[in-house]
Amino acid sequence: MSDPSFTPESRRAAFRALHTEGCFVLPNPWDIGSARYLHSLGFKALASTSSGVAWSLGRADGQLSLDDTLAHLHDLAAATPLPVNADFGDGFGTDATSIDAAVTRAIATGVAGISIEDASADPDQPLRSIDDAVTRLRAARTAIDRSAADVMLIGRAENFFVGRPDLDDTITRLRAYASAGADCLYAPGITTRGQIEAVVVAVAPKPVNLLVGTALPFTLQDIAAMGVRRVSVGGAMARTAWGGLMRAARQIHDEGRFDGFADAASGAALNQLFR
Repeated sequence: MSDPSFTPESRRAAFRALHTEGCFVLPNPWDIGSARYLHSLGFKALASTSSGVAWSLGRADGQLSLDDTLAHLHDLAAATPLPVNADFGDGFGTDATSIDAAVTRAIATGVAGISIEDASADPDQPLRSIDDAVTRLRAARTAIDRSAADVMLIGRAENFFVGRPDLDDTITRLRAYASAGADCLYAPGITTRGQIEAVVVAVAPKPVNLLVGTALPFTLQDIAAMGVRRVSVGGAMARTAWGGLMRAARQIHDEGRFDGFADAASGAALNQLFR
């Protein structure tokens, strides 16, 4: 990123402006190359994916340390002029003080948004209590406000993502996160028109992020008509890339065939893009 006009401040202002009307897509690159390709297509913002970067490093989602995550966010923020929303797990802390410190370090990477989720990683109790989740959001809000950086805070209710598809509890959580200072609300895993519209109405006028990680029967125009402000794809693009690699490799190994290369990207086109 060579243009000095693309400062963290200008990108953060542009990112916030995107949330005021209409509906935009912020796709999720998993490395510098995928970020630059998505920028070349004309997307206006990007979001990191904890799963995508973890897989690229041969790890499972959730296994990256705070330092690993910060290094990745720094690379993404520096890769293009676009604002980047950080997938920041549960805040990387055990209490408000440590979450405040982690979020302060995340802000320093140059990101324009930070998402904090309420999943617990405990299979018996996969969701944190609302009180615990609110404490985490408030700690992140405090860090952002103290920094005076115009970084957006996104509150995530993970009910549908962790196998607890309770729409009423999801909405209760999102409203609590909005009251705790979240600028944008996110319930990954909701997929029906009724669920999406209920969430949009419940947290209005704050913007809603919709995850489209699988093929849904809606176009972007349909999603915009439901009142959604932004759409992300999580690890879906990384999974798509992995799917192509796995199919081609298995065909070579199992059948001795190389047909899987038929849809491969052009090396010349990639070199031109990155040159």
